Amino acid sequence: MKLNIAYPPTGCQKKLEIDDDSKLRHFYDKRIAAEVDGEALGEEFKGYIFKIMGGMDKQGFPMRQGVLTNQRVRLLMAPGDPCMRGHGRRNGERRRKSCRGCVVSSDCSVLNLVIVKKGEQELPGLTDEEKPRMRGPKRATRIRKLFNLTKEDDVRKYVNTYRRTFEDKAGKKHSKAPKIQRLVTPATLQRKRRRVSLKKKGLEKSKSESLAKKRAIRQASVASKEAPAAK
Repeated sequence: MKLNIAYPPTGCQKKLEIDDDSKLRHFYDKRIAAEVDGEALGEEFKGYIFKIMGGMDKQGFPMRQGVLTNQRVRLLMAPGDPCMRGHGRRNGERRRKSCRGCVVSSDCSVLNLVIVKKGEQELPGLTDEEKPRMRGPKRATRIRKLFNLTKEDDVRKYVNTYRRTFEDKAGKKHSKAPKIQRLVTPATLQRKRRRVSLKKKGLEKSKSESLAKKRAIRQASVASKEAPAAK
């Protein structure tokens, strides 16, 4: 079985291939989001605690949270559900798809683990080195959260801290920074004011038109009643 072990604080990931059933037995019958003591894998993992995040079986079918079985099942899924790609589907379309339950068994070929608690020893290539994030956040609120900014600070100045520079095949240098999403600028505020004013004008127009229509209907009914009396 292959174990993909990730350590989020450093951004590193490592793959281990273990064939010893005595070590893998500690993962069997555990569910997704369960925590496992790392000492079962060996002395170098003493003190480490792993959290099971998912996996797949030997045929490539992924595990799905909430399906309480260690076998493969066929479920009726809609676009947007886990274990189903929703591209190119009609609205409301559902399909029966195969997936594996959230309980680990010997049929699993890959398990995704995350280190929840670090142990005594450093793991080479996992906890001893740090990989910087390749891409930073795009949303304005998340950039403020990353740099601990207030609403008065200009977010656009801080995006350049994780600007990427690279070369294309021709050897020409390029630089890229993410386009900030949900950024509130004077132009966006002006557009919002315009939308609100147009909405108000539309409501007033429809209200005046409905009043005029009611007035015209009332006058027509009065005229129709007065016409026979005049004859």
